[in-house]
Amino acid sequence: MNQLRLLPSRLGAQVVRLLAARDSSVSSGRSWSSEAPATFPSSRGGGGSSYMEEMYFAWLENPQSVHKSWDSFFRKASKEASSGSTQPQLPSVVPESRGAVSSRAKTSKLVEDHLAVQSLIRAYQIRGHHVAQLDPLGILDADLDSFVPSDLITTIDKLAFYDLQEADLDKEFQLPTTTFIGGSESTLSLREIIRRLETTYCQHIGLEFMFINDVEQCQWIRQKFETPGVMQFSSEEKRTLLARLVRSMRFEDFLARKWSSEKRFGLEGCEVMIPALKTIIDKSSEMGIENVILGMPHRGRLNVLANVIRKDLEQIFCQFDPKLEAADEGSGDVKYHLGMYHERINRVTNKNITLSLVANPSHLEAVDPVVQGKTKAEQFYRGDTQGKKVMSILVHGDAAFAGQGVVYETFHLSDLPSYTTNGTVHVVVNNQVCYRRRGHNEMDEPMFTQPLMYKQIQRQVPVLKKYADKLIAEGTVTLQEFEEEIAKYDRICEEAYGRSKDKKILHIKHWLDSPWPGFFTVDGEPKSMTCPTTGIPEEMLTHIGSVASSVPLEGFKIHTGLSRILRGRADMTKKRTVDWALAEYMAFGSLLKEGIHVRLSGQDVERGTFSHRHHVLHDQEVDKRTCVPMNHLWPDQAPYTVCNSSLSEYGVLGFELGYAMASPNALVLWEAQFGDFHNTAQCIIDQFISTGQAKWVRHNGIVLLLPHGMEGMGPEHSSARPERFLQMSNDDSDAYPVFTKDFEVSQLYDCNWIVVNCSTPASYFHVLRRQILLPFRKPLIIFTPKSLLRHPEAKSSFDQMVSGTSFQRVIPEDGAAAQAPEKVRRLIFCTGKVYYDLVKERSSQGLEEQVAITRLEQISPFPFDLIKQEAERYPGAELVWCQEEHKNMGYYDYINPRFMTLLGPTRPIWYVGRDPAAAPATGNKNAHLVSLKKFLDTAFNLQAFEGKTF
Repeated sequence: MNQLRLLPSRLGAQVVRLLAARDSSVSSGRSWSSEAPATFPSSRGGGGSSYMEEMYFAWLENPQSVHKSWDSFFRKASKEASSGSTQPQLPSVVPESRGAVSSRAKTSKLVEDHLAVQSLIRAYQIRGHHVAQLDPLGILDADLDSFVPSDLITTIDKLAFYDLQEADLDKEFQLPTTTFIGGSESTLSLREIIRRLETTYCQHIGLEFMFINDVEQCQWIRQKFETPGVMQFSSEEKRTLLARLVRSMRFEDFLARKWSSEKRFGLEGCEVMIPALKTIIDKSSEMGIENVILGMPHRGRLNVLANVIRKDLEQIFCQFDPKLEAADEGSGDVKYHLGMYHERINRVTNKNITLSLVANPSHLEAVDPVVQGKTKAEQFYRGDTQGKKVMSILVHGDAAFAGQGVVYETFHLSDLPSYTTNGTVHVVVNNQVCYRRRGHNEMDEPMFTQPLMYKQIQRQVPVLKKYADKLIAEGTVTLQEFEEEIAKYDRICEEAYGRSKDKKILHIKHWLDSPWPGFFTVDGEPKSMTCPTTGIPEEMLTHIGSVASSVPLEGFKIHTGLSRILRGRADMTKKRTVDWALAEYMAFGSLLKEGIHVRLSGQDVERGTFSHRHHVLHDQEVDKRTCVPMNHLWPDQAPYTVCNSSLSEYGVLGFELGYAMASPNALVLWEAQFGDFHNTAQCIIDQFISTGQAKWVRHNGIVLLLPHGMEGMGPEHSSARPERFLQMSNDDSDAYPVFTKDFEVSQLYDCNWIVVNCSTPASYFHVLRRQILLPFRKPLIIFTPKSLLRHPEAKSSFDQMVSGTSFQRVIPEDGAAAQAPEKVRRLIFCTGKVYYDLVKERSSQGLEEQVAITRLEQISPFPFDLIKQEAERYPGAELVWCQEEHKNMGYYDYINPRFMTLLGPTRPIWYVGRDPAAAPATGNKNAHLVSLKKFLDTAFNLQAFEGKTF
């Protein structure tokens, strides 16, 4: 150990000696063998010693981890040091010559200067962007505080920071392995080093990357930007760039001339974005990418549609016609929100490529996770596990990129196994690097608030003219060629404009971002308006139950508590019954057999928030060994994905929505930890799920599982806010429907989403299967139970799930009251868990013959036909709606006007439930039980509404 400790100090002597040997100015015949072991030559602050020791110990551990020059040096120095004495030697009594002392000083200075140059190079890599010339207007510094790092050589006197002088500028220095500025050269003069660093880091591109922990990634960036000549384009590349700039700029000019008073969110001031995106796509195609999915805000969107996606210009131009009639049902959307899907040949690579621009709302950055989800799905269906075939590009505004939290939520998914897309290209339109020539939009007057800036903007020479002048001056193109390119594109626009005048009807379906070939007819309509029964053969139920209660892998040890759960499942299967978790298993498993991919995502969904699901088993003795029995059901089944998400609602729900866009042949479910938490994803619900089909003619079958129920758990663990979903349902409360043969399916087709609150496992099983068996796709909102997961009465028989059975939108009374309906005095309608409270209370009061209880399993679209049958079945009964939610919440405000439309004012439906309140639930258990008893007493007080006016 002593030998090891002395070796670095001996190597210090060797470094002086070996570098001295390289210095032609050193001339001393004195032997150094009698010197005391020297310490490492010091740089300012002792940095040289620390650095050299770091290099030495890295070399000791692995000689390949250091540069070959260090390896050679340490091998030689180590050999010489090891052959000497193991103990420090006394200084020689013979004084050293002045030449030897001078030589040592020069060599020490040489080492210090090399280390200083390495520090200088690193300073530019870390902080060079602070002095980059990023402001095209010349009115701001790169940083608002005008900070100029003291270790960048912005003036000659700053060389002193490194103990260097102007005389050192022409000295040659060895370049470290952490820079590529030398290209094929290993040494450069200090003057050339500074020049190349300034060219790389201090011009019109700012690089901030040294915070990255991955050395390989840092080296990749350094190589791409530092290598000499890397920014030099061939003549052909310059001509292509000019042509793309012509299209980018002349497109905006054309729209400005034809529709000067229309909002279009033009790209003026950042026209270079179009060539940039096209170059990214060209390079991606060259590297094997076949599908590119884009998301972006409205600024420049029409330009991207025209010149990147290559949407027909006449279809863009006709969007400006105010007289255009809409051919599609729904609201449609403004032109700068629409999406597009296009397959074409990439002209640079001559390969097929599919481009998809995802439609989005004005809510900036909301589309980010949607794009990622769609990208992940496309990768999944292609078996593209590394993202080599499908990729995404996200375009951002600078302020939104920094300010919108969903950006971070989306980034947060990047390393999760079932969410990663293996990388995204982010293009940030930075208004401190670019600028807006026309303000926020074309109707905006930016001079109100930014007069000096916009005076400067008005004086700006357009980038197209700047670049054209440069290429003309260097002889790459002629003025005539440039003018011909402009005339050519102007002619294309004029001809498209002429054709656009012939368009009389607007087809939003032509702007669909996620078509499903073969699922609909060529006109985009369902192939039928029927839905088959949703039950399955009993032997399939038994088989799924058997797998659900077993461990398919040999030698896999599960938790003892889980063993009890599996035994319970086996017992239920034997008795031909299911609870909630097993019913879900049956639904998923049967769809997998039919080739339907099932994906369940959310916080803690693998186990289940309430520890009821357990779809992923964990070996108790082998770390990270897991088993998903659902993937062991059938030899040729579709894959099942169940994945715990990050602690995010907005980002993850957006991701799953995008995933569901990719294919109609998948059941994609997102489960909230509690239904209460869905409102942090309200933007996705409001702007995409509720309105997506109306705005963009885009079907989506995503399923939201929202745990809901008043159980004394407080105001944040009780309510999934059903009133909000019902308020946004588009069925008309005042329209008396016509009950046709296909009324049930037609009603589902006309609605914007389906809202259910199942009271039995069988209902849950059927509604999940119906979601796939329908000939179209609608979002499905399910208020799922908590206490019912283990309620002894909340079980279903196989008889309610076998072939020939279907989802019951309404479950009628089937007890004593149904045997003598003329004797029934009160008919209570309800939904969900409160049914079990009502049945228990009715039994305790002995009112089974006088009070009938009917359950609404599907709340929206409202089952008018079945409600009418139930009401007519009990003609003498008083009608009551009972809910456990507060009166201003829950379902009453939705069902009341529909009952009125159906039955008229002569048979009102009375409200029974909790009183109006601000918070959805109490946090006091006693208060919860008191309010429960109160409304149950009212529900069965047959005189409660006598003498009252509705």
